[in-house]
Amino acid sequence: MNFASVPALFSLEGKVAVVTGSLGLIGKNHCRALAEAGANVVVTDLNQQACNDFSNELTAQYSIKSLGIACDITNKESVVALKDRIIEHFLHLDVLVNNAAINDMFENPIAAAEQSKFENYPLELFQQSLDVNITGLFLCSQVLGNEMAKQGSGSIINIASTYGLVAPDQSLYARADGSQGFYKSAAYPVTKGAVISFTRFLAAYWGHRGVRVNTLSPGGVENHQDAFFVNNYAKRTPLGRMAEPTDYQGAIVFLASDASSYMTGANLVVDGGWTAW
Repeated sequence: MNFASVPALFSLEGKVAVVTGSLGLIGKNHCRALAEAGANVVVTDLNQQACNDFSNELTAQYSIKSLGIACDITNKESVVALKDRIIEHFLHLDVLVNNAAINDMFENPIAAAEQSKFENYPLELFQQSLDVNITGLFLCSQVLGNEMAKQGSGSIINIASTYGLVAPDQSLYARADGSQGFYKSAAYPVTKGAVISFTRFLAAYWGHRGVRVNTLSPGGVENHQDAFFVNNYAKRTPLGRMAEPTDYQGAIVFLASDASSYMTGANLVVDGGWTAW
């Protein structure tokens, strides 16, 4: 038995990692964590110029090689083009973070209370969540993950949510006077629950090919929400606060690196204790 040093286990030096939804709040922090651990990071999202700008920022800050590539993860041709660019540029791919997802957004905040109720929730919004959160996950895993399977190694990290494990607590969205301007819809928990199931499928399917597949289920991140919501969430959480965007950096590096080399098909829950009660 060979004993590896702990720093070596967490090192991603020489690895190539792609993060979908790189330009989002948590996506950027995933990219920074992987880059700081030594990985060459592929930044991918919908806007090419913004991908380039953030890619250049990573290169300058962490002295790694970074590449910005715009991609629509719901379109197979776009995902194949992403894969081709990565392999052409880096020759291999070692880490895929399936981070891209959409959450409920309503054009008219005044109508959101009625529109977000399950009885009234628009089918087109439900379908849009399925397209991005599930079909996008499927396509990226199929196209990019297959490159890992062919090389006999790799780590796929699927980002789910506590709402993939437990039902939304609708009381979080209630104001102090009892009025409610928003209800958490079925779309997000349904798709995030599917992410966890898909992780298990793919871990079992590709385990013999050396590809590990795990889920990271984060809790809610504070991001300029209404004060009453932040307070409600904090009171509902054993650690007494919402997550900071940086609270998931250690988990991402752990799952991407050899520190988790005997871990696959698992769901790493980092939620401040939210699902503990």
